[in-house]
Amino acid sequence: MIGKKISPILEEIEGTLWEFEANAGVPPEYTTEGFRAGIKIFISVLMDKIWELQQDESIDKQGRLNMVQKAGEDVRELVKTYTNIDCHKLY
Repeated sequence: MIGKKISPILEEIEGTLWEFEANAGVPPEYTTEGFRAGIKIFISVLMDKIWELQQDESIDKQGRLNMVQKAGEDVRELVKTYTNIDCHKLY
């Protein structure tokens, strides 16, 4: 599956970010497109882990739908609150 295929790439990005943040002392200056990509990656991995939880807890279809909708709304609100960027306007 795609998650297993790109996990090593994400781990390499993570390591690079740790190294940069430990040594640079300046912000990375992401572009709008880079910011959008980061949010997409976060949502993808979040939804994957939500799916696992839903499977483990045998959550019914309506509960699953409610949970993922709330998660998406919460991420959108978090981004808006701390960046003043509306995720819907990124696309």
